[in-house]
Amino acid sequence: MKIYDTAIIGHVSEDINTDFKGNTIRILGGAVIYASAAAYALGHTVAAVTKIVPGDEARTHAFIIPQEDVFIRPAVRSTSISNRYLTEDKERRVCRCISHGDAFRIADLPASVSAKIYHFAGLIFGDYPDELIKYCAGKGDIALDVQTCLRHSDPDTGEMYFRDWRVKRELLPFVRYLKTDAAEAEILTGTADRYEAARILHAYGAREVLITHNTEVLAFDGERLFTCPIRARNLSGRTGRGDTTFSAYINERLGNDIPAALLTATALVSLKMETPGQYRGTRADLDAYLAALYPDEPVTAV
Repeated sequence: MKIYDTAIIGHVSEDINTDFKGNTIRILGGAVIYASAAAYALGHTVAAVTKIVPGDEARTHAFIIPQEDVFIRPAVRSTSISNRYLTEDKERRVCRCISHGDAFRIADLPASVSAKIYHFAGLIFGDYPDELIKYCAGKGDIALDVQTCLRHSDPDTGEMYFRDWRVKRELLPFVRYLKTDAAEAEILTGTADRYEAARILHAYGAREVLITHNTEVLAFDGERLFTCPIRARNLSGRTGRGDTTFSAYINERLGNDIPAALLTATALVSLKMETPGQYRGTRADLDAYLAALYPDEPVTAV
């Protein structure tokens, strides 16, 4: 049995991205790729559990973590998503599910793996059955990116859309760390005030709430609400920013208080956004970035 800081469960997606000028590229992505890279760069031990169609094993080459820490389970379908960006800053896009990978099951969890945190890094509603979240909550802390609870795909057209999570009040009490972006938080709570949304989501049962926004990241544990500003100098690597932030935050929380973990996570995603792809730097690179871009004490208690 090997004990990891986090076990990240999610699909590697072949993404077909078309920019606002009509240029198209294919890349391997998915929250499990970006999240595992961020945690590993900070020195944490990471297991990645993914499901891939036999013959698609080359997808695992996108992982930065050691291959022995990537656990592949066979699937009938792998995930593929097309993203058509409508603006140069990539803030608006139209997404279509080309292929939805098989749902993860309890039997897919490696018997040789134990983790302090089980990170559900899904892409589309249906990636995880409810019982998997409940089961993992009995083994360690649950970290849930709520995108996988809200983002649906039309079974006929593949067009993707967001809808409120029907069982949020039932399952959020199992969640130690919950991550949403500002738009998802509004869907879940009905308010565009993300500070109030954090308080509502905590009241629903999530013990610690992280909400990302293009200007800041905020964290709330039921007692104090903290924010830290994004200071990226360009957005060429904005894809995967939420996954990077969340993974850095939850792993840093294993040994740090909220302000310290929030600063590390926000600075890391700011640095990551300046270069396309997952974070490939080191902790020393992050320390230099912190000294240059965050020389003040930017974490604020609201």
